[in-house]
Amino acid sequence: MTWTEHPTILRARRSSATANTLARAIEHFRQHRTGRNAALVAHYGFLSVFPLMLAFTTILGLLLQNYPRLQERIIDSAFGRIPIIGQQVQTAPEALTGNWVVLIIGLLLALWAGMRAFNMLQAALDDVAEVPLDERRNLLHTRLRSLLGIGLVGGAQIGAAVLTGFVGVTGLAVVHKVLLSVGAVVLNTAVIAAAYRWLCAAPLSWRRVAPGAIVAGFLFAGLQLVGTTVVGRAIANASPVYGTFASVIGLITWLSLHSMVALLGAELNGVLPAQRYNAS
Repeated sequence: MTWTEHPTILRARRSSATANTLARAIEHFRQHRTGRNAALVAHYGFLSVFPLMLAFTTILGLLLQNYPRLQERIIDSAFGRIPIIGQQVQTAPEALTGNWVVLIIGLLLALWAGMRAFNMLQAALDDVAEVPLDERRNLLHTRLRSLLGIGLVGGAQIGAAVLTGFVGVTGLAVVHKVLLSVGAVVLNTAVIAAAYRWLCAAPLSWRRVAPGAIVAGFLFAGLQLVGTTVVGRAIANASPVYGTFASVIGLITWLSLHSMVALLGAELNGVLPAQRYNAS
């Protein structure tokens, strides 16, 4: 007997469509080995973080040489999204500066790791949608879709960082900053919905992917707000000697949470519309 067939769980599933939907989504999360897939996505995402930091700071240094304040604001905004590691880089930004050689190496490494991460994400979304192996994209199409995903997610994050940095420089009113935060949630939701629709081999409509994307978008915002606290728990008992290793573990934990949230949203789309449990 699986946990979803436990008498207490069955009573909740029969009495509430929401409870039944959540139970089915969590059970599919287990059946599709989504936790394993999320860990692999986070692994390759971690490998792309530092090369992206190198490339990002180098490009900003070249483009905004005459605008040091704006450059500093944008860097602080971008790295502020990454708990622990981002804070350390903000206090020692000289550790991630470089020249054209560093830029090229950073971009190549980030491209390789990003491609692997999005290849894995496509496989995970296909598992969630239960797409037969023979109907999945071939090697070339998979990599082209990965490039699309890198451009989509990377462009959205850079755009959000630039907008946040611009707000900090111009000193917009508090109301505008609140609206910008809401806009960031909307942007995350749109990016997640596009990833669900374009990276999965199954034909999915915008209406089909919207519920999970909305839930994941809000959860992403919550993770951003409490990210430092959550990751801090992973390194709370670390001694100075193991501080670096604890920071790495903390960053992987943070990335894993995002991966699991994104894939759980996809699982949620797969079990909708919500309905009560019916044994027949």
